Amino acid sequence: MAKTKKDLSTVKAVYNNLRSGTRKINEILQSIRGKKVDLVLRDLQFNNKRVSKEIIKTIKSAVANAENNNQLDIDSLFVKEAYVGKGITLKRFRPRAKGRAASIKKHYSNLTIIVSEKKETAAVQGA
Repeated sequence: MAKTKKDLSTVKAVYNNLRSGTRKINEILQSIRGKKVDLVLRDLQFNNKRVSKEIIKTIKSAVANAENNNQLDIDSLFVKEAYVGKGITLKRFRPRAKGRAASIKKHYSNLTIIVSEKKETAAVQGA
């Protein structure tokens, strides 16, 4: 069995059972993919959506993992991937008129942030 070498320049942080729907989270994640981490944290700080605080926590966790576990330079980190998956759904019921009941679905999501270190390339040699 061949062993694959683990890429130490990428680090992942996962937030399981985040109390929000996937569409609401994905709207924010589209705006942060591919950007530098310090710019993303600044932009999310001024975002007025409630779920942006949990996204900030997850990004800070990924940065801490990169710094402590892989000894990466936090100034050169960028968001390589940011995606959200569907989690559990709590089903609740609200009483309605004439003995009926209306269902309420409370959606949860699983958020994954992958940060990577941008490689500094040597100066391009021109003619």
